[in-house]
Amino acid sequence: MKKIILLALAFCTLTINAQEEKAPELNCYNKWAAKFEDRGAEEVKDGVYDDVIITNRQGNKAICNNGKAEVLKGKILKFYILLSDGSYEEVKRTWKNKTNENVTIINGISKTYVSAHNELINVLWIKKIKPKKAKPTVAPEPTDD
Repeated sequence: MKKIILLALAFCTLTINAQEEKAPELNCYNKWAAKFEDRGAEEVKDGVYDDVIITNRQGNKAICNNGKAEVLKGKILKFYILLSDGSYEEVKRTWKNKTNENVTIINGISKTYVSAHNELINVLWIKKIKPKKAKPTVAPEPTDD
């Protein structure tokens, strides 16, 4: 009888803990991606951009750094992270499955680079995000006039 009660208590405890599990916190990449998804972005034309964000993700963790990217024929040639002394360091990795070749930009975000260590890296053109859309105005309630 004691075993049945202990098993029932253990089951209840596990059920309560599973229900209290919180939704994962949004990281910097998720926040930016949601903004791009919501508003859309202008086309990224060829050139050198020194106002991009480089995101590096592993699991649920993300690091977002300021950076610079070179675009030619709609594809990323190279990208760099801005260092605290104002200089730039090129992001170089060993890439999986040639994910660093012919990287295009869709809706202001590059396709994902995947490193040999399973880092997920994207380049974001935050200055290309479209402005907020105007919200509809609320009609007044009827009156007894």
